Amino acid sequence: MMLSLRVAAVAVIFSLPLGLLVAWLLSRREFWGKTLLNGLVHLPLILPPVVTGYLLLLTFGRRGTVGSFLEEWFGLVFSFRWTGAALAAAVMGFPLMVRSIRLSLDAVDRKLEAAAATLGASPLRVFVTITLPLILPGIAAGAILAFAKSMGEFGATITFVSNIPGETQTLSSAIYTYTQVPGGDLAAMRLTLISIVISFAALIASEVLARRIAARVGAS
Repeated sequence: MMLSLRVAAVAVIFSLPLGLLVAWLLSRREFWGKTLLNGLVHLPLILPPVVTGYLLLLTFGRRGTVGSFLEEWFGLVFSFRWTGAALAAAVMGFPLMVRSIRLSLDAVDRKLEAAAATLGASPLRVFVTITLPLILPGIAAGAILAFAKSMGEFGATITFVSNIPGETQTLSSAIYTYTQVPGGDLAAMRLTLISIVISFAALIASEVLARRIAARVGAS
């Protein structure tokens, strides 16, 4: 349970800045390869999670192109470590985070930003003082959805970092383990109920924040 919370928290914290940047690019900029970027961001939603985990293993494993570089130069190891579980969770939750932030950016009234710009505010100041406060509910909703997805992630995680108790065994892989041993039904059911409560609470929080977005931009 605590490992799952740590994995999900680290996944959201480190992917949030990149998620905000990608959402902003997709919402506010036209550039070559935008459709390709959009497809890559959302690819984990339609790929079998096992495939995503295998690709992560090929890329970030100790013999992978990126993984060997990170281990040699920074001593950072992902495969069969909890950090790898966090990476897999971040990849699987990233599309939900980006989509939520992008929708909130699309809903912002551009006239407010244009008015601030005409008064001499720089693009960075417009973003910090006008855009960012308006999309905060969307950012929070995206972070919550990504956190819930990270808590329930299984396929990519078990393929990339296996199911090592105390190191990479998250909530989902623990449920899987309990279902494979005699007498583990009660423990599996207890963890299942915990997962349902967390997921349901995340969906309610996301819905509440989505309504606040609509109210803030005057859409409702």
